[in-house]
Amino acid sequence: MQLKPDTPQLTWQGAVSLQKTENWVMPWRTPHPMHVLFPEPLLERSAMPAGVRVSFRSNTTRVSGNIVPQNESGILDLCCDGEVVASLDLTEKDNFAFEGLSGEEKLIELWLPQFGQFQLRNLGIDDGATLRPFADARPRWVTYGSSITQCRTAASATQTWPAIVARQHGLNLTCLGYGGQCHLDAMVARMIRDMPADYISMCLGINIQGASSLGPRTFRPAIIGAVQIVREKHPDIPLVLMSPIYSPPREETPNTVGFHLKGMREEVQAAAEALQSQGDRNIYYVDGLRVFGADYEHLLPDALHPDAEGYRVMGKNFRTEVAEKFFV
Repeated sequence: MQLKPDTPQLTWQGAVSLQKTENWVMPWRTPHPMHVLFPEPLLERSAMPAGVRVSFRSNTTRVSGNIVPQNESGILDLCCDGEVVASLDLTEKDNFAFEGLSGEEKLIELWLPQFGQFQLRNLGIDDGATLRPFADARPRWVTYGSSITQCRTAASATQTWPAIVARQHGLNLTCLGYGGQCHLDAMVARMIRDMPADYISMCLGINIQGASSLGPRTFRPAIIGAVQIVREKHPDIPLVLMSPIYSPPREETPNTVGFHLKGMREEVQAAAEALQSQGDRNIYYVDGLRVFGADYEHLLPDALHPDAEGYRVMGKNFRTEVAEKFFV
């Protein structure tokens, strides 16, 4: 049985919007109708479906699909009732197929690759199979960050640190990790404000330090402004501000506007404390070194981005240092 990609029983979880054409549907992690208001480099990353899942319930023994081939893509993971049962590399592929699934009704989730685009032409299941939407009652978690949140070098879509935390902690994830593009854009803050959310986390600083896009005068006010925008519609939910993880060459070496990571961590903490002093009782600061510190330097092959094992470590530590403390 062939299903159109916009079949109502299919839920595109983790997508901010869907671009629909006559031939395919593509998830975006920004609002597609408003793209003229967003920087082009950010859109290049929001076109990549990190954390996006196509979810439904069915007793099908087979799940297949036709897609638009991509020169660069990654690993598609199939989960049944929360367990990863198979994975496929989609690079330059125009189709995929998973077979041999149990004949019982189950939750089926296709975790889309965290790098490259994904344009679905159709989805295939067994003829006569049941098909029901997934009514997800789990708390919604929105996390914003850089390439270290997008996690290109994770082993697969379910092995990014946000996916690890969401799957183990029972959260409905929206991942706003944009490689090179976490610059506290006001339009991103407005977008987060307008999303349903029970928990929000922001991992801030590394792109701003690398691009010198904000300096000591503007970084802390930009954090405060972004949080205040989000708080317009999420006044009371837990909101975590996390400073940069460890990066040896950037710890004490200032960039062109005089910022190094040690100074940025102080500014993120100061922003959280300023907001707390004004009555925000549910904003929290987490030092990025508690999630990924100097002890894990060997898992930073380029001295900046964790490798696949490093992202697994981040998932474990973020759950301990953040989710178990504040997402309750």
